[in-house]
Amino acid sequence: MSFSDLTFLFYFLPLFFAVYYILPFRFKNAALVLGSFAFYFIGAGARDTLLLSGVLLLHYALARAMAGKEVRTRKALLIIALAADLFCLVYFKYAAFILENLGKLTGTAFSLVELALPLGVSFYLFQSAGYLIDVYRGEEAEKNLIDYAAFTIAFPQLTMGPILRWREWRGALKARSVTREDVFSGFELFVVGLCFKVLLADQLAPLWASLERIGYEYLSTPLAWLGAVSYSLQLYFDFSGYSLMAMGLGQMLALPVPRNFDLPYTARSVSEFYRRWHITLGTWFRDYVYIPLGGSRNGNARTVLSLTVVWFFTGLWHGASWNFVLWGVMLLGFILLEKFCIGNFLKKHKVLSHVYLLFVIPQTWVSFRITRLKDVGAYFSRLFPLFGARSAISAQDALKLFSSYWWLLLLAIFFCLPQPRRFYEKHRGSLLVQLPLFLLFWVCVYFIATSSGNAFLYSRF
Repeated sequence: MSFSDLTFLFYFLPLFFAVYYILPFRFKNAALVLGSFAFYFIGAGARDTLLLSGVLLLHYALARAMAGKEVRTRKALLIIALAADLFCLVYFKYAAFILENLGKLTGTAFSLVELALPLGVSFYLFQSAGYLIDVYRGEEAEKNLIDYAAFTIAFPQLTMGPILRWREWRGALKARSVTREDVFSGFELFVVGLCFKVLLADQLAPLWASLERIGYEYLSTPLAWLGAVSYSLQLYFDFSGYSLMAMGLGQMLALPVPRNFDLPYTARSVSEFYRRWHITLGTWFRDYVYIPLGGSRNGNARTVLSLTVVWFFTGLWHGASWNFVLWGVMLLGFILLEKFCIGNFLKKHKVLSHVYLLFVIPQTWVSFRITRLKDVGAYFSRLFPLFGARSAISAQDALKLFSSYWWLLLLAIFFCLPQPRRFYEKHRGSLLVQLPLFLLFWVCVYFIATSSGNAFLYSRF
């Protein structure tokens, strides 16, 4: 079940919130847990729900066991938890990839029954691991199992984040009240996210599908660049739309779901872009990997090592495929280039730094989107054709698609700018916002009802 499903919008959401708002506070967390289990079971099935339950109980029990123990014992318990998390990720997400590449190296054919990736496993394992690490470092473990379960499996952020920290929810889970403003303001934000997903991301999706039908090796250079830009926008509005919906639902619950995107395409460097993109994943790697490895405190060599580890695993986190490793390595290269060579230049030249970012980022998304390295190479040969390859430079195919999508691309670019968000925040709660959003909600419903639907792109991670 997805946030952009009619079942969710017209059955689950009204029923859940009708019960949630009627119940007194002491039962709200239990209602959230039961509703979240139902949401997850409908979307993922019994196997994934059992795995989620096991992860929840294991981390709750080990965190409780850490209380009052000496450092050595806490460290042993943490290692057990992290080993279990790593086993789940490797078994479900990376085992086939590892065995396939090991087989190529050794000439041996390994047989393994491939299992479907459990829904949201990368997100809830990272959130649970972060909680255990914080308890190991001295934060108080939660004693109430219902409250801990509400934090771990709350349906607004369960399958695609944002990745929460326990300290952000501890107070609200113990005492909160839902106001009329929370409900209306939260639903407004939910509708904004729904519009990003249904009216922008989903409508841009056919453009990339057209490129796949043509074949990457047959694209002209203008069409290859048009495809890279359109996919960059599609991915942004798909994932940021989900994140805004999660924030809105959190506000309707009176629980703080943090902002996961902060106008990343207004950044002036790749480093800044990833401080604004998928913020909670970036801060997770910063706090639990980069800083413990030494960060930038112990010289350039340690900084390079720390960044290399972070971006290698950031790439792999997104999927068991070499294209994701390539994507991480590309970003690492640009970040190191900025840190040690061109960072000061970018700070001094505002326009050139924006041009640099908008030139680089669509290229990196190409390696993110295309799974086969051979196809990645073919696409880049279209982006940067060899001299004399006239067929690659012809713009006829690009003009044909651009004539159909130009207005949608301009609209998407406009909503990447800060002005729409400023207008929304200034007039939030007024008819200037509420009336258009009411109409746009029903437009979204129409598009959902009359299309086959497009899954959220990050649901596969």
